[in-house]
Amino acid sequence: MKVKGVWVYLSRAVDSQGNTIAFLLSAFRDTQAAKRFFAKALGASHTMTPRVSTVDKNAAYPKAVKDLKAAGDLATSCELRQSKYLTNLVEQDHRFIKRLVKPGMGFWSFETAWRTLQGYEAIHMIRKGQMQGVKKGNSPSQATFIAELFGVAI
Repeated sequence: MKVKGVWVYLSRAVDSQGNTIAFLLSAFRDTQAAKRFFAKALGASHTMTPRVSTVDKNAAYPKAVKDLKAAGDLATSCELRQSKYLTNLVEQDHRFIKRLVKPGMGFWSFETAWRTLQGYEAIHMIRKGQMQGVKKGNSPSQATFIAELFGVAI
Protein backbone atom coordinates (compact mmCIF):
# COMPACT_ATOMS: atom_id res chain seq x y z
CA MET A 1 0.00 0.00 0.00
CA LYS A 2 1.18 3.49 -0.72
CA VAL A 3 1.29 6.13 2.00
CA LYS A 4 1.56 9.42 0.08
CA GLY A 5 4.56 8.30 -1.94
CA VAL A 6 5.93 5.90 0.70
CA TRP A 7 5.18 2.18 0.57
CA VAL A 8 4.05 0.36 3.70
CA TYR A 9 3.73 -3.38 3.93
CA LEU A 10 0.92 -5.14 5.75
CA SER A 11 1.72 -8.72 6.71
CA ARG A 12 -1.11 -10.92 7.87
CA ALA A 13 -1.19 -14.46 9.26
CA VAL A 14 -4.40 -16.36 8.63
CA ASP A 15 -5.15 -19.92 9.72
CA SER A 16 -6.77 -22.57 7.52
CA GLN A 17 -10.28 -21.47 8.61
CA GLY A 18 -9.62 -17.84 7.59
CA ASN A 19 -9.21 -16.51 11.14
CA THR A 20 -6.69 -13.71 11.55
CA ILE A 21 -3.81 -14.76 13.79
CA ALA A 22 -1.66 -11.63 13.60
CA PHE A 23 -0.94 -8.61 11.44
CA LEU A 24 2.04 -6.28 11.26
CA LEU A 25 2.58 -3.04 9.38
CA SER A 26 6.17 -2.24 8.46
CA ALA A 27 8.00 0.37 6.43
CA PHE A 28 10.33 -2.22 4.89
CA ARG A 29 9.91 -5.72 3.54
CA ASP A 30 13.18 -7.21 4.71
CA THR A 31 14.40 -10.09 6.87
CA GLN A 32 14.07 -8.11 10.11
CA ALA A 33 10.43 -7.25 9.34
CA ALA A 34 9.72 -10.90 8.46
CA LYS A 35 11.30 -12.06 11.73
CA ARG A 36 9.22 -9.53 13.72
CA PHE A 37 6.08 -10.73 11.95
CA PHE A 38 6.78 -14.44 12.56
CA ALA A 39 7.69 -13.73 16.19
CA LYS A 40 4.43 -11.82 16.69
CA ALA A 41 2.32 -14.51 15.01
CA LEU A 42 4.01 -17.37 16.89
CA GLY A 43 4.05 -15.52 20.21
CA ALA A 44 0.29 -14.99 20.35
CA SER A 45 -1.40 -16.93 23.14
CA HIS A 46 -3.97 -18.46 20.76
CA THR A 47 -1.37 -19.70 18.23
CA MET A 48 -0.05 -23.23 17.88
CA THR A 49 3.21 -24.08 16.12
CA PRO A 50 2.31 -24.43 12.45
CA ARG A 51 3.03 -27.56 10.46
CA VAL A 52 3.40 -25.52 7.25
CA SER A 53 3.77 -21.78 6.70
CA THR A 54 2.75 -20.63 3.24
CA VAL A 55 4.19 -17.28 2.17
CA ASP A 56 4.69 -15.41 -1.06
CA LYS A 57 7.95 -15.47 -3.03
CA ASN A 58 9.71 -12.69 -1.09
CA ALA A 59 13.36 -13.59 -0.45
CA ALA A 60 13.20 -12.35 3.16
CA TYR A 61 11.03 -15.23 4.40
CA PRO A 62 13.50 -18.14 4.02
CA LYS A 63 16.22 -16.14 5.79
CA ALA A 64 13.87 -15.20 8.63
CA VAL A 65 12.62 -18.77 9.09
CA LYS A 66 16.19 -20.10 9.05
CA ASP A 67 17.18 -17.59 11.77
CA LEU A 68 14.09 -18.40 13.88
CA LYS A 69 14.75 -22.13 13.63
CA ALA A 70 18.40 -21.62 14.59
CA ALA A 71 17.34 -19.56 17.63
CA GLY A 72 14.80 -22.22 18.65
CA ASP A 73 11.81 -19.88 18.28
CA LEU A 74 10.32 -22.01 15.50
CA ALA A 75 10.13 -25.80 15.40
CA THR A 76 12.56 -27.39 12.96
CA SER A 77 9.70 -29.56 11.67
CA CYS A 78 7.81 -26.48 10.42
CA GLU A 79 7.93 -26.42 6.64
CA LEU A 80 8.19 -23.13 4.73
CA ARG A 81 6.23 -23.22 1.48
CA GLN A 82 6.69 -20.33 -0.93
CA SER A 83 3.88 -20.10 -3.44
CA LYS A 84 2.49 -17.33 -5.53
CA TYR A 85 -1.00 -18.84 -5.60
CA LEU A 86 -1.49 -20.62 -2.28
CA THR A 87 -1.68 -17.30 -0.42
CA ASN A 88 -5.13 -16.58 -1.92
CA LEU A 89 -6.81 -16.88 1.49
CA VAL A 90 -4.63 -14.07 2.82
CA GLU A 91 -5.08 -11.97 -0.31
CA GLN A 92 -8.86 -12.30 -0.10
CA ASP A 93 -8.66 -11.14 3.50
CA HIS A 94 -6.61 -8.12 2.31
CA ARG A 95 -9.30 -7.16 -0.19
CA PHE A 96 -11.47 -5.35 2.37
CA ILE A 97 -8.55 -3.16 3.47
CA LYS A 98 -7.68 -2.20 -0.09
CA ARG A 99 -11.34 -1.29 -0.64
CA LEU A 100 -11.27 1.05 2.37
CA VAL A 101 -7.85 2.63 1.75
CA LYS A 102 -8.13 3.36 -1.99
CA PRO A 103 -10.92 5.99 -1.82
CA GLY A 104 -8.97 7.84 0.88
CA MET A 105 -5.95 7.99 -1.48
CA GLY A 106 -3.54 6.63 1.11
CA PHE A 107 -2.29 8.17 4.32
CA TRP A 108 -0.13 11.16 5.19
CA SER A 109 2.28 9.32 7.44
CA PHE A 110 3.29 5.88 8.60
CA GLU A 111 1.85 6.64 12.06
CA THR A 112 -1.56 7.47 10.57
CA ALA A 113 -1.49 4.34 8.43
CA TRP A 114 -0.54 2.20 11.43
CA ARG A 115 -3.35 3.51 13.66
CA THR A 116 -6.02 3.43 10.95
CA LEU A 117 -5.14 -0.05 9.73
CA GLN A 118 -5.16 -1.37 13.31
CA GLY A 119 -8.73 -0.11 13.61
CA TYR A 120 -9.73 -1.64 10.28
CA GLU A 121 -8.23 -4.99 11.29
CA ALA A 122 -9.94 -4.95 14.70
CA ILE A 123 -13.36 -4.21 13.18
CA HIS A 124 -12.81 -6.90 10.55
CA MET A 125 -11.96 -9.44 13.26
CA ILE A 126 -15.16 -8.50 15.14
CA ARG A 127 -17.17 -8.97 11.93
CA LYS A 128 -15.57 -12.37 11.36
CA GLY A 129 -16.70 -13.47 14.85
CA GLN A 130 -13.23 -13.66 16.37
CA MET A 131 -14.12 -11.81 19.58
CA GLN A 132 -15.45 -13.69 22.57
CA GLY A 133 -19.07 -12.86 23.30
CA VAL A 134 -19.71 -11.32 19.87
CA LYS A 135 -21.17 -13.67 17.29
CA LYS A 136 -20.46 -13.52 13.57
CA GLY A 137 -23.34 -11.94 11.66
CA ASN A 138 -25.02 -10.51 14.78
CA SER A 139 -24.85 -6.81 13.97
CA PRO A 140 -26.71 -5.56 17.07
CA SER A 141 -24.31 -7.35 19.45
CA GLN A 142 -21.32 -6.11 17.42
CA ALA A 143 -22.60 -2.53 17.60
CA THR A 144 -23.20 -2.88 21.36
CA PHE A 145 -19.70 -4.29 21.87
CA ILE A 146 -18.08 -1.39 19.98
CA ALA A 147 -20.24 1.17 21.81
CA GLU A 148 -19.24 -0.29 25.19
CA LEU A 149 -15.61 -0.44 24.12
CA PHE A 150 -15.49 3.26 23.24
CA GLY A 151 -18.03 4.45 25.79
CA VAL A 152 -20.51 5.86 23.31
CA ALA A 153 -24.29 5.58 23.22
CA ILE A 154 -26.06 3.88 20.34
